[in-house]
Amino acid sequence: MIIYTNTGNPFGLKLLICANLAKTNVEVKHVTLSDAALGDMKHLPILQLNSGVQLFSTDVAAKHLLPGEDSSKVVQRDEWLEWSSKRLAPALTHNMAVGSRADPNTKPILNTLVKMLDDCLSSSTFLTGDKISSADVAVWSLLAPDGTLKGAVNIDNLLRWYRQISDLPEVQSALTVLPLKELSFASLQHSNRFGGLHHIVLNPEIADFEGELLADASANIAETVQREEIEAARTAFADVDDRAVRDEPRIVLPKPGQKNNLITSALPYVNNVPHLGNIVGCVLSADIFARYSRLCGYNTLYIGGTDEYGTATETKALAENLTPRQICDKYFDIHNSIYRWFGIGFDYFGRTTTAEQTRIVQEIFKELYARGYIETRSVEQLLCQKCDRFLADRFVEGTCPHPGCGYEDARGDQCDGCGKLVNAIELLRPRCKICNTSPVIRDSNQFFLDLPKIEPALCEWVERSEPGWTHNARVITRAWLKEGLKSRCITRDLKWGIPVPLEGYENKVFYVWFDAPIGYISITSRYCKEWKQWWQPETPKTGVKVDLYQFMAKDNVPFHSVMFPASLLAANKGYTLVSHVMATEYLNYEDGKFSKSRGIGVFGNDAQETGIPADVWRFYLAATRPEGQDSSFSWSDLQARNNNELLKNLGNFINRALVFCEKFFDSTIPVMTLTEEDYTLLALINRELKGYVQQMEKARMRDGIRHLMQISRYGNQLMQSEEPWVKVKGTDDQKARAGTVVGLCCNFACLLATLLFPFMPTTARNIYSQLNVRGGFINSEKPLLRTLLPTGYRIGKPAVLFTKIEDARIEELKQKYGGQQQEKDRSPAPAPAKGFTSLKDAQKAVDEQAAKVRKIKSSGADRTVWQPEVNILLELKKQLQTLSQPRTSESAPTVPVAGVKATPKQSPPKADVPASTDSADPTAVKALEEEIVQQGNKVRKLKESSSDKSVWQPEVSVLLALKQKLASLTGAPVAAPAAGGGKKKGNKK
Repeated sequence: MIIYTNTGNPFGLKLLICANLAKTNVEVKHVTLSDAALGDMKHLPILQLNSGVQLFSTDVAAKHLLPGEDSSKVVQRDEWLEWSSKRLAPALTHNMAVGSRADPNTKPILNTLVKMLDDCLSSSTFLTGDKISSADVAVWSLLAPDGTLKGAVNIDNLLRWYRQISDLPEVQSALTVLPLKELSFASLQHSNRFGGLHHIVLNPEIADFEGELLADASANIAETVQREEIEAARTAFADVDDRAVRDEPRIVLPKPGQKNNLITSALPYVNNVPHLGNIVGCVLSADIFARYSRLCGYNTLYIGGTDEYGTATETKALAENLTPRQICDKYFDIHNSIYRWFGIGFDYFGRTTTAEQTRIVQEIFKELYARGYIETRSVEQLLCQKCDRFLADRFVEGTCPHPGCGYEDARGDQCDGCGKLVNAIELLRPRCKICNTSPVIRDSNQFFLDLPKIEPALCEWVERSEPGWTHNARVITRAWLKEGLKSRCITRDLKWGIPVPLEGYENKVFYVWFDAPIGYISITSRYCKEWKQWWQPETPKTGVKVDLYQFMAKDNVPFHSVMFPASLLAANKGYTLVSHVMATEYLNYEDGKFSKSRGIGVFGNDAQETGIPADVWRFYLAATRPEGQDSSFSWSDLQARNNNELLKNLGNFINRALVFCEKFFDSTIPVMTLTEEDYTLLALINRELKGYVQQMEKARMRDGIRHLMQISRYGNQLMQSEEPWVKVKGTDDQKARAGTVVGLCCNFACLLATLLFPFMPTTARNIYSQLNVRGGFINSEKPLLRTLLPTGYRIGKPAVLFTKIEDARIEELKQKYGGQQQEKDRSPAPAPAKGFTSLKDAQKAVDEQAAKVRKIKSSGADRTVWQPEVNILLELKKQLQTLSQPRTSESAPTVPVAGVKATPKQSPPKADVPASTDSADPTAVKALEEEIVQQGNKVRKLKESSSDKSVWQPEVSVLLALKQKLASLTGAPVAAPAAGGGKKKGNKK
C-alpha cells in the first residue's frame, strides 16, 4: 500500500501511525496535487490499496488500516473520527491561520473542543476505553503540530493522554518518516482544490464553554513561518526583476501553448442608465479580471457592448417619442460614456444592431434549422387590427385576470397590482398600448429551439465545465436541468429585431435571448477579421485552447449556461463554450433597492457628479462585490474604506516610503542588507502574494483586495517598529538599517502598485510614475517577491494618493441620493375633481387620467411615481360609476316637497345649509338653473323615446343631483317634479 501525501500534512501522519499500529507495511510518497499518480483525485493524503483502489477519506482509510478494534466501541470510535475531521480540524486550521486568514473568533470554539477532550479523558485512558483506537490517532495527529496547544492550562488529562501516545514506538517510528517539525496546518492549503479547510464555516454555537483552557498567548506571526518559506523568499529576492513591460499588440489573438482568456460582460439593455449594481455585476468585475489576466501575461481579449433589439427597446422608444434606432444611439452613448469614466478597459465595446450580428445570428439559426433542432408551433397571440401587428407582452394592457385583483392596467407579462405573472391572452378587456383599441386573439406560428433534443449533450458538457463556475451559477443551472428542459420560443412578432431568414416568416424577428448572447461573437468580429481564432479555434488542429470567462448577475445565468451553449452545441461548428460562468448576487442600496425614478441610489452618471474619483468607486465596489450573497452599498462604508483602508493604510504607507527615500536618500534606493527577520517578513508577504493570485485566478476579488491590503499592513508595521526617520539620524549601523527598511518599503510599494492595478488603474499608474517605473508583472506560477527596485535606482517625485471624505460631504450625498430631495421637489399629485355634473365630463376626466397613467408607466417609472396617479384614476372611475348607477328610493337624495310633511325616510335640511341667498353668487345660481332646465328637457325626451328605465334613470340621477346642488347653494327647498313629468297611473276601482 502507498500513502500519497504532501509535506507537513498531519492527516498523512494519521494514516502512517495507523499502519504502524496494525503492523502493516506502507510506502510514503511525497507528492503535489498536480502529480500524475493522483489522476483525478485532487485531494491529499490518499491511501492506495494493493488492488489499486484509492481511498481519499482519511477516516475510511484509518478504519481500513486499523480494523481490529473492539466491535462494542465502533460507534463511539466513528463519532470521534467524524468529530476530529468535521470540528477539531477546521477549528485548528482557523486558529492557526496567519495574516488575512486569521480568525479571532475561533478561540472560544477551540476552548470548548479541548474541554470536551479533557472531560472524556478524565474517565478513560483513551477516547473509546482502555485501548488505543484510530480515533485517538486522528485527534493526536491534529494536536501534534507545534503551537496547537500553546498556552494551554488545566488540561492535565489531555496532556497525559498526549504524552502517552507520543511515547509509543509506532508513533516515534512514524515521526522519523514524517518529522514533527514539518507538520503544519499551512500545508493543508496544498492538500485539496479548496485551499485547505478554510472553506468550512465554524459553528459558533459549539462555543458553550466560558472558561479559557487555551490562553491568548499566540506566538508572533513570524514563528509560524517555515524554513522552506524563508529560503524561497531569500532566493527570490536575490533576483532583480528587470523584465521589460510588454506592450499590448494592437490586435490580440490566441496562441497555441499559451493561456488565452476570452472575457465578456453581460450586454445591458439600452433602455436605462446602469446603476452601481449593474456596473459591479458585469462590466467592472470583468474589467478587473481582464487587467489581472494581462498582468499575468495571458493573451486576453475583453469584449463588451449593448443589447439593442427587443420589446424593451420598442417600449422605451414609444415612451420617449423616439424611433428604436434613436433610442439605441442615445443609450449606447450614455453607457459608453459611463463605462469610460469608470475606467472600463474593453478591447472593443460594440452593439448588437449591426450587419455582422444579423449575418451570424441568421447563420446559426439556419444551421440549427438544417440539423433538425428547430420546430414550429402555433401560439395564440393578441393582434391589433388597427396597428396591423401582433402585440408582444409589453405592448398590451388590460384588467388583471387573477381573482380578487381586478387591476385595470396590468401588462401582458405581469400585473403590477398583485405582482403575479400574466399571460397576455388572459387579460380582461385588453387594449393595445399604441392605439388603445381592443385586440383580437389570433394564432401565430413561431419557431422553438428543441432543447430536449440537445439536453443529453448539454448535460454532459455542464458536468465537464461547471467546476470553473461560481456556486450560484452551478445551483441555478442544475435546477433548470433537474426540472427537465422544454422547447423555448426563439421568435417574436415584432418590428425591431433581426428578421427570420425563411420565406414566409419575414415579418418575424428573433427573440432577444436567442439573439443577444450571439452578440459576443458578432462584436468580436467587429474587433478583428480573425475573430474565428477566438470563437472557432479548431483546437485539435491548431493547438489553440481558449478559456471563456463570462461575467453577469445571477438572473442572467440560465441564458449563458443553458440557452447559449445549447445553441452552439447544436450548431456543431466548434464554437468556444463558456468555461467560467462568473455570476454575482445582487447589490442593494442602503438595504433597499436602486430606483432611478425615485432618486434613490447611485447610478453611473451620478457617480461622476459626486466628486469622488472613479478609482475609489472601483475599489469600494470590488471590496463589497456580492460574491456569495447579496450585499449593500453604504455611504458610511464607502467613507470608511476610503479614509481608513486607502488613506490611512495604503496611501500613508506608500507616501511615507517614497518621501523618506526622497528626503533621506536623495530619491535613490539605498543599500539593502537584510536580516533573518526581514526574510521572514518577505516569506509572510509571499504568502499574501500567493493568496492574492489564488483568489484572483478564481475572480474572487474581495479576497484579492484582502491579501493586498495585508501586504500594506505588513509594510506599515515594519515602518512603525523600525522608525527609519529616527535611525537615519543615529549611528552608521542605524543609518544602514534605516536604508534597508526604506528600500524594502519602496519595493513593497512597487509590488502593491501592481496588485492594485486591476482595481485602481489610475492610482496604480500614479504610483508607478512616482516610482519612475513603466509597469509591473505577476508571475502566477511562482508568486514570489523579487527585487523590483534595486540599490541605486532613482525614484520620481512622491505625491499624496488619496484625500479624506468628510462627514458633511457624506451627509450631503445621503440626502441627495436617498430619495428625499426628489420627494420635496415633487409637487403633490392633483386631487381628483369632484361634483361632476354630467357623465360626459366624468368620462372625459377618466380617459385623460388613464392616458396619463399609461404614459408614466410606459416610461419605466417606479411604482411609487405612478401609484398616486392610479389612485386618482380609481377615484374618478368610482365617481363615474356613481353617476351611472340607477338609484333606488333609498339611495337617491330625498328632497322635501312643498306642503307635504316629511316622512321618516326623508332627510331634513342639513344645519349647515345657508338659510338665505345673501352669500350665493347670482351668476352661479343662474348658470345652475339653466343647466337644470337643460337636464330636465333631456330626461323628458329620453322617457318619451324609451320606456326602459336603465336608459333614462342615470340622467334622472344627474338631474336630482343638480337640484340638490342648487338647494345647497340657495338654501331653498328643491321643487317637486312636475305633475306631467311622467305618465299617471289610474286608480283601480
